[in-house]
Amino acid sequence: MTILFTICGRAGSKGFKNKNVKEMNGVPLVYYTLAAIKGYADRHGEDDIRVAVNTDSKELKDIIKAQKAVCGIEYVRRKEELAGDAVPKIDVIRDTYLAVKGNRAVDVAVDLDITSPLRTVGDVEHAIRELLVNPEYDLVYSVVEARRSPYFNLVEQSADGFFHTVCEGNLTARQQAPKCYELNASIYAYRPEFLEGNIDKAISAYRTGISLMRDYLALDIDSEEDFVMMEMLHRYYIDTQEDMKALYADAKCMRDRDSQTGNDKERRG
Repeated sequence: MTILFTICGRAGSKGFKNKNVKEMNGVPLVYYTLAAIKGYADRHGEDDIRVAVNTDSKELKDIIKAQKAVCGIEYVRRKEELAGDAVPKIDVIRDTYLAVKGNRAVDVAVDLDITSPLRTVGDVEHAIRELLVNPEYDLVYSVVEARRSPYFNLVEQSADGFFHTVCEGNLTARQQAPKCYELNASIYAYRPEFLEGNIDKAISAYRTGISLMRDYLALDIDSEEDFVMMEMLHRYYIDTQEDMKALYADAKCMRDRDSQTGNDKERRG
């Protein structure tokens, strides 16, 4: 089976400048994504693993090229028309897939978000498995159980000017509400046929499945404050969760090899 992992990160960021090239707990943020890919490849030696990076950031590209643990990475230049804040990420993932597919068949395309250091190898495995065992799905995305419910304690302003629950109902307890999930933007696993077709709606409008991840109180990193809080949570979890600790060790090893390579070049120079 051939799995194409995509990593998409543009230069800059309006919410938090250059977040894709930041370090978290002393390790480049993107190395946690690469460590998850390496971990998956180590566990699934029977699979053909391909990795494609879509970016317009030279700094991000240089950081990825500096590590030696994940080799053979293909690079796709981010098109100018796909570099804006309002561009749906699916358009970038699709462009990446089409750019590198060539004549080689791909069974699953998996996008891993750079700003998701709390994702484990097991999470990646589960998302891929959910897609493979459910042939009716076009895609599977990762979620956590929602802490707030649109049926009970999420409200919006209605036409009458007052604020009511997003989904109408007459519930008196949160436990009565249907189970809801929150997309955490960490993992998206796609069927190639879906990426090759016409995608003109939000991906949640298609035949989607979910892959449930543990809720780490993870934040979207859209500001420096978000990053600081995420780093504190990350430090706690790599101290207390074995799978997180293992991923950190692999990412740290990438950083150490990166540093050693740089020192060797400096000595030779």
